[in-house]
Amino acid sequence: MYLSHGILSAIYFVGADAAVNLLTDITKISRMWGQISVYANNEENVFGVDYVGLPAGCQIESAHTLQRHAQRFPIGYEEDGINNERFAGKVSNFTKSSNSTSEFTGPLEFLNSYTYTMETTGLLTGLGAATEFSSGVQFWNQYGRTLFNASVGQKSYNASFENGTLREPIVMRTTDQARIQNSEINWALGFFGPTYQTVANQELTNWTSPFELVIIPEGGTENNTLAAYDSCFNDFDPIIGQLGDLDVFTYIPKYLGPATKRLQEYAPQGFTLTTNDTYAMQVICAYEYNFLGSSDFCYHFTADEWAGFENTLDMAYYYDYAFGNPTGRAQGIGYVQELLARLQNEYITVSNSSVNSTLDDNTTTFPLAQKFYADFSHDDIIVSALTAMSLDYLKDPPSLTQFPPNPNRHFILSQITPFGARLITEVIGCTSEDPAPMKKSRTQYTPSQYGYDPANATTKFVRIRLNNGILPLDTIRGGACGNSTGGRVDGMCEMSAFIESQANSYQLSNYDYACFANYTVADPTSGQDYDGAIRD
Repeated sequence: MYLSHGILSAIYFVGADAAVNLLTDITKISRMWGQISVYANNEENVFGVDYVGLPAGCQIESAHTLQRHAQRFPIGYEEDGINNERFAGKVSNFTKSSNSTSEFTGPLEFLNSYTYTMETTGLLTGLGAATEFSSGVQFWNQYGRTLFNASVGQKSYNASFENGTLREPIVMRTTDQARIQNSEINWALGFFGPTYQTVANQELTNWTSPFELVIIPEGGTENNTLAAYDSCFNDFDPIIGQLGDLDVFTYIPKYLGPATKRLQEYAPQGFTLTTNDTYAMQVICAYEYNFLGSSDFCYHFTADEWAGFENTLDMAYYYDYAFGNPTGRAQGIGYVQELLARLQNEYITVSNSSVNSTLDDNTTTFPLAQKFYADFSHDDIIVSALTAMSLDYLKDPPSLTQFPPNPNRHFILSQITPFGARLITEVIGCTSEDPAPMKKSRTQYTPSQYGYDPANATTKFVRIRLNNGILPLDTIRGGACGNSTGGRVDGMCEMSAFIESQANSYQLSNYDYACFANYTVADPTSGQDYDGAIRD
């Protein structure tokens, strides 16, 4: 018997004695898709920081966002697009064959007339554009209003000061890849607000005048911190660059065996489902939902089976771009160097990483002292940047064998880099050297509402949010930002201490050797802890 998925959970009865509870709440399902999850703000304390408010006498003085593109079509990777197309072709070939005498039944009945409607282009979807627009609006509401002391009823950024003189254009950066640029366009529409002006501007005339855009090429071998793998050649090694991918197809049979057997009951005679097929069904569910807003593939798996699915994506990224890969730090160190340069009001005149020093040595393409910075990039760059910072809270390798996976693990990709992810570094000025932590957050209606005075806010702190969750900077290795026996409980780290915490981040990346040396990985599926680098 197959029950409608219009209720919170449904039940398959398989045979005479086995009942399986299926997860059919799409709001829960869509948060278990790793890096292809639908964006949702994390709870502010999701990473263990319980004091999430801004202390009295403090205010955010600048914000640096590393923004991921939003929902896209699949790309041409084995587990991301190719396996999907292989399964869809298998179904199509069977249903169109004149030799087939039976059909899919029950929950799989839709496959009898199913058409795969996606391409492996990686292009931004309409829902992705909407996610980015919403992100731009949210960034204005959360940061822009106080950074630019918004007037009553102000809905978006104003390119003019109160006296009517023009502000200097904000410089933002993007790669030249279509989904990245299109994400920037939609984010900018949300933040700069030309689509909801007092007088409607049908043609969007001059809507880009408040900002200037630095477009950095990707896809070749050029230096680009927003696509750092281009200049880290070992990331293209079929073993080194795909350590996590090699683990995925070993784990799939561990958690999808029962689901495959269960769904086989509804397949026609002569059509044999494999675990790779049922994995494709899970992936197609996510991509169709992110393209069409719904998918008939989404309602055939248990909560544990969706958790297993997410674990495959966690392991892929942990061992491709994080502490589990010898190039993990190297791929993120360039952005960390740029962040430190901006925090210290310095240009970068010589590059020893993925930094493009031709762009970063001048005010035109790398301005300093902006109220905010917006860089548009990829999911893996966010993961690698956090690795390069030595944020050891995330140094928690996904299990290659455990099913169901530990729900309390720290490296959960849907929390780290879903579609539309944003890593936001806040610079906070405080009138006290040791402001009292605030347990709960509160809306900042005006910059000075809770005692902030820019003239007296001489102590500067850094706080970093990942999809709204506050990161525990006291877990940065070395203890400069505190540790379990000291430091602040609100995720804030005094500016000079944060800079000190990154003093050896480049050395830890061992950039040249990690990216260019001729080395091999002896046992690529061992789950070895490389600490994000490799030693020569």
